[in-house]
Amino acid sequence: MTRIYAITNQKGGVGKTTTSINLAASLAATRRRVLLVDMDPQGNATMGSGLDKYELQTTSAELLLGQAEARAAIERLEHTGYDMIGANGDLTAAEVELMNQFGREFKLKRALEPVLPDYDFILIDCPPSLNMLTVNALVAAQGVIIPMQCEYYALEGLTALMQTIESIREAVNPELEIEGLLRTMYDPRNNLAQDVSGQLKEHFGDKVYNTIIPRNIRLAEAPSHGMAVIHYDKQSKGALAYLALAGEILRRQTRTAA
Repeated sequence: MTRIYAITNQKGGVGKTTTSINLAASLAATRRRVLLVDMDPQGNATMGSGLDKYELQTTSAELLLGQAEARAAIERLEHTGYDMIGANGDLTAAEVELMNQFGREFKLKRALEPVLPDYDFILIDCPPSLNMLTVNALVAAQGVIIPMQCEYYALEGLTALMQTIESIREAVNPELEIEGLLRTMYDPRNNLAQDVSGQLKEHFGDKVYNTIIPRNIRLAEAPSHGMAVIHYDKQSKGALAYLALAGEILRRQTRTAA
């Protein structure tokens, strides 16, 4: 069965797109069939995967508006190992247009249904806000992966996201659950980071991934080359961390299935 994960946090700069790209590449490296869907009008996941967002013929915007089928929007990326539905600024206009449409929160879910048999994992990179694009991702998903920095304001933002997830679960998607919280850009020398990390473990228990993504120069450099870090520098700490995360997700999935 295809697992669909929305990767989201309404706070920007927490490693959301970095996680989307590198988790997609790491799962693909384990020979899983992976589709990455960019739902952020900034198109950072698209550019970070080596696609020119300005040259795309079909994007997730056309998908949402019913102007194209998913298969027509999918880009086969040989160099990454995963497939992609890209995005650009057209998504902003698409969101405005969606507001007047019936069943607008189900548009992405229905658009992806025909390609579900083609993939083991579909990852959705969400914009850094709780808007209709994020709602579409949460309605389409079964699980939510929340990347977050271990800093003071992180816990405050997490509360609003939890409320949104609970509202969507109650209203339209009872399958939706928090797949995991991922600590990103982690510096173990920082006392505050250690304190917040401890609070996360205390409140969310095994929902917090054991894998921690460190601050890593190679991880920061890779997107400018249109590559995941495992293809840019597979021996870097960032690459090893995301491979470990993929392994942890696969082990959780196996336990759940059992």
